[in-house]
Amino acid sequence: MMVHFVGAGPGAADLLTLRGRDKINRSKVCLYAGSLVPKEILAHAPPGARIVDTAEMNLDEIIAEIVDAHAKDLNVARIHSGDLSIWSTMAEQTRRLRELGIAYDVTPGVPAFAAAAAALSQELTLPHVAQTVILTRTSTRSTPMPPGEELAVFGRSGATMAIHLSIQNLNIVTSELLLSYGADCPVVVVFRASWPDEQILRGTLSTIKEIVTAAGIDRNALILVGRSLSTPGFGESYLYSAARDRTPEGEA
Repeated sequence: MMVHFVGAGPGAADLLTLRGRDKINRSKVCLYAGSLVPKEILAHAPPGARIVDTAEMNLDEIIAEIVDAHAKDLNVARIHSGDLSIWSTMAEQTRRLRELGIAYDVTPGVPAFAAAAAALSQELTLPHVAQTVILTRTSTRSTPMPPGEELAVFGRSGATMAIHLSIQNLNIVTSELLLSYGADCPVVVVFRASWPDEQILRGTLSTIKEIVTAAGIDRNALILVGRSLSTPGFGESYLYSAARDRTPEGEA
């Protein structure tokens, strides 16, 4: 028996990896993260599989489902949205499984920030503009941020930021980043990246709050901040430079 933690991707059913599809297909029990995982992904479960929405379940109840499947020697697909490496609650589940001696493996998924960048058809890192992407969030009803991980601290880097789970804190996001990024810094809010109802809202740190409020978006949105979002005059990278293979004397 094996518990397969599967990153289902940002929303579009065809962004599920082939490995993730196969793991689900081999699992007679599928635990999935509510409305964040499209029903089309659950269609990969084998006939007669037990399908359980964990949206209203606590950790003890989720582990109890896995323990029951373990007793019956049934594989479990634990399906989360996005990728499991960030804000997935996988760590607390796998800690329990290790204590219980239940085996598990992990299949990565397409993360939300990558889907958002694809929706914009652009790269988040540009030569001479930004070479770092910071993945972070703010505190709402979730676990508080550790000391030193405030947006204002990260903002001093000038890096591109992908701020998750924070659309309800947009006023905090803008106020904490204004000093370091400037009022004219580009901001893009991507609502439900890769879903059929995806929306892209563009503005600046001084205008984005009004734009988002007018659109009525208050959930399931990623906030991107940084100069790389709107810098058409960026330089070219060294990777494909004709000068890359030349010696200082100009010889090949």
